[in-house]
Amino acid sequence: METLMAIVIGILFTIGTYLILTNQMLRIILGLSLISHAINLMIMVMGGLKQGGPPLLTEKLHTFTDAIPQALILTAIVINFAVTAFLLVLSYRTYKKHGTADMNKLRGNEHE
Repeated sequence: METLMAIVIGILFTIGTYLILTNQMLRIILGLSLISHAINLMIMVMGGLKQGGPPLLTEKLHTFTDAIPQALILTAIVINFAVTAFLLVLSYRTYKKHGTADMNKLRGNEHE
């Protein structure tokens, strides 16, 4: 299962990097969001994909999963949502002011 998750994480990183390298602002924001989701999956896999009971009980005879990676990922998801919302509003305001979302035109390199 860890091998499958490593492949999925690699694919998400690849797509996110491709989207970041484009010239459209919306694609850059989506690429950052995909890379953030890949990092969340990587943290989850590093915490171990174990099967066990809920982490709330403490018994010596049973195996329980660790709740720390899940808490870190939940915090990262909330922060990623806030950053993505901020970047979307920022790109909308930039589009309204300048009339374009193309990064080359915003930089002043209009020859491409």
